[in-house]
Amino acid sequence: MAISLDKPDLQVDFAAALIQARVSCLQEVLFESVRNLPIPQLDRELSRFAPARDLALLASKGLRGEIIFCAPMLLRQNPKLIGYYRLLLGYSQKEFYNGKTGMGAFQWLEKKGLLSSKCEEQLPDLCRLLNSSASYLLNGIPSASLQASFLDDLTLLTLGPQLRGGANVKKGARGIVLVFNAIHEIVQDHIIESSPRAIMIVNAARRKVSVEFAPDPDIIIREGLDSSREFERKLIAIEVKGGTDYSNLHNRIGEAEKSHQKAKARGYTECWTIVNIDHFDLNKLKRESPSTNIFYRLASLAVKEGEEFEDFSSRIISLTGIPTPAKSRKKK
Repeated sequence: MAISLDKPDLQVDFAAALIQARVSCLQEVLFESVRNLPIPQLDRELSRFAPARDLALLASKGLRGEIIFCAPMLLRQNPKLIGYYRLLLGYSQKEFYNGKTGMGAFQWLEKKGLLSSKCEEQLPDLCRLLNSSASYLLNGIPSASLQASFLDDLTLLTLGPQLRGGANVKKGARGIVLVFNAIHEIVQDHIIESSPRAIMIVNAARRKVSVEFAPDPDIIIREGLDSSREFERKLIAIEVKGGTDYSNLHNRIGEAEKSHQKAKARGYTECWTIVNIDHFDLNKLKRESPSTNIFYRLASLAVKEGEEFEDFSSRIISLTGIPTPAKSRKKK
């Protein structure tokens, strides 16, 4: 009998979903959120909601308290961080958000980043509950293993089964990665830095332009005019809807519209929506998402050729300000 293996499509989907998780609910998001908070105030809250001896233990390992312990101001700053603490503590979504725990109302913090007034009132009780479990976890970890990378590994152990069960999440994440890879190919000659979640390019005006995965919208492209983020030009916000179910297309377009409205309010001049449906009524989609400047088909961008991809490429080149490739100039 000849030996054989199926293609590792599931692992490809996991890779895409993991990249998205890195910008929505894992350790990097926690660190980014903390950078935008007044640290003295955060430390005061942590001292109220976490055991002093546990905070001292973390400090002895060079770790800040919020890497394990939650504080209300963290969830006000970024409600989706409840997902980080859930994953770190090893709870599945089903275990965490159910009638038995009484936590059902909090699932919208993780899913949509929405904090209702009722949930905000309960944040102190929520943090005490999470931190009780966090203290138990902390004191069950061998001291020699207590480091940020080990804690990150613990969140991934919980995330893995969640990704295996979330086919729609994986499908959406894979679509986002396909679009990111298409942009990478267009700008590759001008890349000066890259990571799994972002690339930095230099355009013709010698300004840096970043292309990044983001939690909402899915991909953002920004230009830095100087060292101050205050003068940053927000160029393109891209929403990728990777679902293939036509009957649910219009719900997904409604979600894209909400994201683009927020992007426009933050100063993005171009908002694009990419769908994983080959045939649709463009006029209807435009009515359902008037904030979308242009729609693209995911299949057209994934193959990186054809009229639709050429249009996408031309707009990326124009808006980022990178030099037009020689082969493109010859065609004109």
